[in-house]
Order: sequence, then structure tokens, then C-alpha cells
Amino acid sequence: MHRLFRIPAGGPPRHRSTRRAGRGRLRRSAAVLTVLAAVAGTSSFAGPATDADRTPPCALQRTDAHHSLGLDTWNDAYVRPERTVDAMMVFLSFPDSEPLITPGRLAADHFPATGAFFERASYGRFDLRLHAAFHWAEMPSPSERYGIARDWDAEDRAAYLRDAIDVVDPQLDFGDYDVVYFVADPDAPGVESDATKVVNFREPVSVDGTELRRIVTVFERFPADRNVLAHETGHVFDLPDLYNRPQDGKGDWDTYVGDWDLMGSQFGLAPDPFGWHKWKLGWLDDEQVDCVGGPGTSIHALQPLGRAPGGAGPGGGTRLAVARTGPSEVVVAEVREPVGNDERLCRPGVLVYRVRSDTASAGGPVEVLDGHPRTAACRSTSVHAPLADAPLGVGESLSVDDGAVRVTALDRSPTGEWTVRITRT
Repeated sequence: MHRLFRIPAGGPPRHRSTRRAGRGRLRRSAAVLTVLAAVAGTSSFAGPATDADRTPPCALQRTDAHHSLGLDTWNDAYVRPERTVDAMMVFLSFPDSEPLITPGRLAADHFPATGAFFERASYGRFDLRLHAAFHWAEMPSPSERYGIARDWDAEDRAAYLRDAIDVVDPQLDFGDYDVVYFVADPDAPGVESDATKVVNFREPVSVDGTELRRIVTVFERFPADRNVLAHETGHVFDLPDLYNRPQDGKGDWDTYVGDWDLMGSQFGLAPDPFGWHKWKLGWLDDEQVDCVGGPGTSIHALQPLGRAPGGAGPGGGTRLAVARTGPSEVVVAEVREPVGNDERLCRPGVLVYRVRSDTASAGGPVEVLDGHPRTAACRSTSVHAPLADAPLGVGESLSVDDGAVRVTALDRSPTGEWTVRITRT
């Protein structure tokens, strides 16, 4: 259930005594604000390894790459999306613009849709619960003075964050929330929708005794792009960007994964997270992943990735077949059908992709392997039509790395289970 809460006059709706000692509101010193100006940025760094090593041999090791897709440990610098995660949404106005939209309408533009997306993706294992302050907090400077842009000047960005924290601090105890969204008035003249992103701090910034590691800054138009907040929230959970950003900014951004996975494009026809992402986030158990061993042939019965639970395990049945092809590389096969978050997908079937744990966010950590490289599909709706028909149909095969791995979709049962053969030479 995804609810909106108005912050009562006495403070936030509840307090977690285990988060930090004491509730005294500490005023930030000039030194702290100087640190914020110096270290606010858009890069994150690997945190400490906190989990025991995973046993499956196809679970890649986490590397120092930004948002590494290694699975052996969890980066404790990021929120882990399990059970309930509390998110706070605050709304920022500017003295040079009178808001035309109420905070309530802006909140409803993102929720409950964002929470419902993650509920489906996680098979009900994860509840992103929204709390919101339904009033505007006015920033001290005009919107155009902050220079808001996709490639934001670091000093301007730090000034924006510093001012935003100052104006909401009297209303908000940051220690009560796992995720914080700063939502700007979309009609203010200096607000640029393409600037929406997660801002990470090189070192945690202490506010009210709570260490802030990142804040989601939202500058979306109204109504917002579909799944845009879910995409940004995915970064809070240590998921990488899967798009390819051209050097001149004018080329095709979607050549790596096309419509598959919202971390590639929030407009994608099949935005459900890849099974590898679900495994990383704990939404799939190790028992639901078949690791393909050495040379030979193996047969795998795979359930559609987006299917709701119907058997053992959180997602019910085996969802991934994974062949390790290098120290930091695997080839993955999963079934994508028009269910759950993928109800609008273009072509169903067995999707094959490569994962590299040593490749940073936006550098191609995931690459969809095209089962039909000479054709395209859904040109009017797909973000990248050449990959819209990438999945294999019954009887079709895909050869990877000059035949080192061959994936064949043998059959689809009336219940939707696919039989997949993987051959390694």
C-alpha cells in the first residue's frame, strides 16, 4: 500500500529510534556548508563489503566500477530495497515564480505509480512508501540563479542543495527517511527537466545528526515522463544507467539495451528490471538462478521474469540461466512476456544479454544480444527498434562469442514456461 502523509506540526509521522541517538536539531556550521559545496557531485564510490560471499559460481564479484553489477557483496553505502523503504517528498518553489500546480498533484503524478512499479518488479518483496509535505518551501534565490541543467556546474548544484536543505530542515528530520526527493516547481523559468538526477556526495554530509549520502533532485515537467522517478530511485539502490550517452549528445542513446529495463530508458516498452538486477537487489533467490558450468549442453525450464509468484521462491520457479564467460562477465538468458511491468513489450521470447561487473554506469555494463540482427520491430513506439525484437522465439538460436555459448529456445509450454538449451564449447 502506498500512502501520502502530511507532516504534522509536531514533526514527521514517526521516528525510528534505531537510526541515531538523540533528536536535538543541530544547526549546520559554516564549515559543514563549505564541505557540501566542495563535495557535492554526481559520482559515487564503492563502499565497504558487508555481505558474505555468494556461493553461486556465476555471481560476479563487485568491482570499483560505479554501480558495479557484481553480486558477491552489497555496497552498504546504498539503500537496500527490501521490505519497507520510507521516502520523503518535499516541494521547492522560487521567488521568481508563483507555482501553478499544487504539491498534491505533483506527488500524485509519481505515486502510487512508482511504488506499484517496484511492488510488481520485486514480486511484493519491497514496498516504497511515500511521505510528503503538501506545501511549498520557498528557496531564497530565483530559479534562474541556480543554473539548473543536465550537466550542472558543481558550485551551482551545491548552492541549490545547500539552500534546499536549509529551507526544509525546520520541517523535516532526515533521519526518519531512507530516500529524499527534492521536487522543484516545474513552471519556474530556471527549471530544466533534463536535470533530474540523483546527486551523490563524495563524503556523507551531516544534517541533524544524520549522514546524507545522496538526494534525488526532481525537475520534471507536469505530467512527468513515465517511470522517470522509478529510474532515478533505481540509482538509490545502486543500479547503473544502461543507456549509451553519445559524446556530442546527439546520437542514439539506446543502443545498449533498447526498450529492456527502465535503467536504459524510462520510455521503454519493457521496463521491468533485468533478472540480473532483481538478483542483485535480493528479489530473486540463488535457487532461482541456474548457473551453467563447463563445456557441454544443459536444459533449463524458465518462467517469465514478470510473472507474479505462483510457486516456490519469491518469484516462483527458475527465472535466469547464467553462463560465466570471463572473470567479470556472464551471458544471461531470461524469458520476457507481456505480463507485469512488461505488458507493453514488442516481442516476447527468450532474451539474451551480457553483463560486465567491471564496467561503470553508462559505459555498457549490460548489452542486449540481438536474436534478430537483420530486422527491427515496433518502430513507432520502441525507443530502439533494432532491439525491440531481440528475444528468441521457439526453435531459434543465438550464438555468442563465435559459438563459445549457444542459446536455443526449444519450446514454450501452455502455462508459459520456456525450455531453453545452452551449449558451451
